[in-house]
Amino acid sequence: MHSLIDALHAQSPQFLPITTAAKLAVALAIGLLIGFERQWSNKDFGVRTFGLAGILGGLTALMPLPILLISLGGIIALAILLNVRDIRVSGSMEGTTSLALIVTFVLGALSGGGHIFTATASGIVVTWLLSLKPQFRAFAGGVKPQEIRSALLLGLLGFVIWPLIPAGHLDPWGLFYPREAWVTVLVIASIGFLNYILLRIYGAKGVAFSAILGGLVNSTATAAELSSTLPAAGLLDATVVAVLLTSTAMFIRNLLLLAVFAPAAVEFAIAPLFAMSLIAGWFAWRGRSLAATSQVSLAMESPVSLGKVLRFGALFIAIQIAGTAATRWLGGAGLLIVSIVGGAVSSASTTAAAANLSGHGHASPFQAAIATVVASIVSTLMNLPLVYRQAKARTIFPRVLWATLLQMLAGVAALIVITFLIRPRP
Repeated sequence: MHSLIDALHAQSPQFLPITTAAKLAVALAIGLLIGFERQWSNKDFGVRTFGLAGILGGLTALMPLPILLISLGGIIALAILLNVRDIRVSGSMEGTTSLALIVTFVLGALSGGGHIFTATASGIVVTWLLSLKPQFRAFAGGVKPQEIRSALLLGLLGFVIWPLIPAGHLDPWGLFYPREAWVTVLVIASIGFLNYILLRIYGAKGVAFSAILGGLVNSTATAAELSSTLPAAGLLDATVVAVLLTSTAMFIRNLLLLAVFAPAAVEFAIAPLFAMSLIAGWFAWRGRSLAATSQVSLAMESPVSLGKVLRFGALFIAIQIAGTAATRWLGGAGLLIVSIVGGAVSSASTTAAAANLSGHGHASPFQAAIATVVASIVSTLMNLPLVYRQAKARTIFPRVLWATLLQMLAGVAALIVITFLIRPRP
């Protein structure tokens, strides 16, 4: 009897029981995951159908290829029958559910073939995309031609023009690296555009969301817009929080740029930027209820257009060349001067330029960090005249001034600590 049971459960190198069970379990789990989302969305095909489709894909992956193809054909036929029935009954198609069913089968087959990571990651992404239907519908309904052009322009800059740009420096002094400059501009533009999309989707959830997401796109423009919009709506208290949060978002963006282009400089810049963010966080916590519930709409344009990208690129190149030359002739003091001037115009450009200088060995990571912090402080101070020039906001200007000065003092104090205690010695 035991020999018969052993014969029935005989193992083979190709189909080990534990490995096979794991593959089929993942295939079933993917089908159930996607099926639960479809069930929650009140679709005709739900948990059981998608679960069966997933495990069918896993099983057929263990069989000869013709069996897999026949099974895939059956899934496609089932999806077609679903759409034919819905067209006859309601005049609409279930295209998304049909495609999701086919994808579930394919992911199950991938899992059965041993591609566990690919199948699992794709299953999670598919479920996430399906669950975002309300957000995608709300966003797509308000997509502007300008935003479509912005997305196409990013693709053109990144995949068509960049390979045509020569590598290395063009000048004999090693001041200008065109391909690296192009990549830097593209990364900053992509970050701005991504946050602009998030602002379009989530910006209406409150002043805090609008200030942070807008600050990631363009802190100066956001501060100007909020200092005009909020006082006019009678939200003076929320204005203080909003302006400070735009600065905090700018700190986060600059730290991210530093992490991308000069990772070694992050350890020196993170303390001052975090200290300044804490001050803004404290004020935001005090006014959290008003900032979270009050609604504001930011009239911001897409940060990506040919003119804006070219202007930003020209500014970045000018700052990088000036920073390189100043560092060679004046050392750290030269880069500091360029950072002060550049921060008044664009802290993002200054941060990226300082990071690239560090990457090429023209400045140390410590100098790049100092340049980033100084540019961020100067950019924060530039918000003060934006608030003061708004007549309805002048009553809260002393509070904005006091909070901004506290931010600056916190950043300077952290800089002093880093300079004398943490600064790397030659």
